[in-house]
Amino acid sequence: MRKNFGAKPFTYPQPVFIIAAYDENHIPNAMNAAWGGISEMNEISICVSKGHKTTANILKRKAFTVSMAEAGQVVACDYVGIVSGNKVADKFARAGFHATRSEFVDAPLIDELSVAMECRLKDYNPETSILRGEIVNVSVDERVLGENGKVDASKVVPIIFDPFNNDYLKVGEKVGNAFSDGKILK
Repeated sequence: MRKNFGAKPFTYPQPVFIIAAYDENHIPNAMNAAWGGISEMNEISICVSKGHKTTANILKRKAFTVSMAEAGQVVACDYVGIVSGNKVADKFARAGFHATRSEFVDAPLIDELSVAMECRLKDYNPETSILRGEIVNVSVDERVLGENGKVDASKVVPIIFDPFNNDYLKVGEKVGNAFSDGKILK
């Protein structure tokens, strides 16, 4: 038996993206967004309304970063989602975040979050609230790299959003090998 919830944006997993951009005075701002994902090989699409300070900054600067939220920064990541940059000018600093300017786009990298996509604005549709960015670079703090030089998810401890319960959940343990395990059914 199934329970029907109606038409809702409820999927697993929903990433917790922290989107950051500079304002006209080069002050960083960030917001939390869960409705987004990779839409092409070098493109990310995110649903963000035009009323956000971060959206206005992106439209002015034509660049932004998208960091993966981490369990060790859950309070700061949630804070930038519940407080408006239109009302709290220093919300980035209040979250305890520090910025380093991207080498590739005119946007801040959040030092406390280890994995980030550096993006150039492709377009924004205010009617659908869809923001699309060209992924110019993915930068990773070396502290989360394994001995093989690849990202070690257990060092990142990324989180997802559970829309059914309004919870943040840690990404769990490895359960299989992509592009490999299914071969046994061929």
